[in-house]
Amino acid sequence: MKLALSTLGLPGEGLDRAIEIAAGHGCQGLELRLHPDTGVHTGLSAGERRSVRERVERAGLEISAVAGYVRICEPGPDEPVVDALLADLRLAADLGAPGVRVFPRGDDPAIGARRLKAVSGEAADLGRRVLVETHDLMATGAAVAGLLAEAGCPGTTGALWDLLHPWRNGESPADTLAALAPTLAYVQVKDAVSADDTTPVPLWTGAVPLDEAGELLRSAGYDGWVSLEWERTWYPRVAPVEEILPGAAEWVRRFSA
Repeated sequence: MKLALSTLGLPGEGLDRAIEIAAGHGCQGLELRLHPDTGVHTGLSAGERRSVRERVERAGLEISAVAGYVRICEPGPDEPVVDALLADLRLAADLGAPGVRVFPRGDDPAIGARRLKAVSGEAADLGRRVLVETHDLMATGAAVAGLLAEAGCPGTTGALWDLLHPWRNGESPADTLAALAPTLAYVQVKDAVSADDTTPVPLWTGAVPLDEAGELLRSAGYDGWVSLEWERTWYPRVAPVEEILPGAAEWVRRFSA
């Protein structure tokens, strides 16, 4: 497994600071949150995109994914969703990121499947994948697996397993992995106070079954990206991410196949 730092944990810090922290704390990559505040978004010019990629690569890092906010299953017209996702995929290609994170938001897999099919041709041409996160109204592995099966685009889609959300919605890590194994492309690791209180805490001090999930991934031979998603953007009073990264690096070392 390879460790990436999500820039969600660095509100207001900027890309150069994120690069410095990731490179100095045992990370191999950066997961770039797409937002004007981070300096990485689809409005960047071609030169600005080159600059982002070159700065990351000069530090010896890879861009593990771009974390977009497209709502793939949200009710409404398809065109704005498809256009936004295509813009994210083109940015990912320019940055050298293998995939784009999306949220389900809605709970109708037919809507999301239709949109995933609509972008599959260009995604294939770009060599990028859409990573559907276990989140919101499709928080379980079973739900995301159902969506991806209906889309039927295995070459351009994949599952992103956020270790918190399936568990807090009553799905065991074993059941999550069993559902996602054929499509699993990315993992986000985090710990939280409890299933009801999602305040981030240092790894192994909360209630998320990190060891169980790690053992399952190791046994399955998972060797992809693991991103530390330390949500300081939403919980500004939690500790700086620099204090949390050593635990994430230890988790990756412990459970790498």
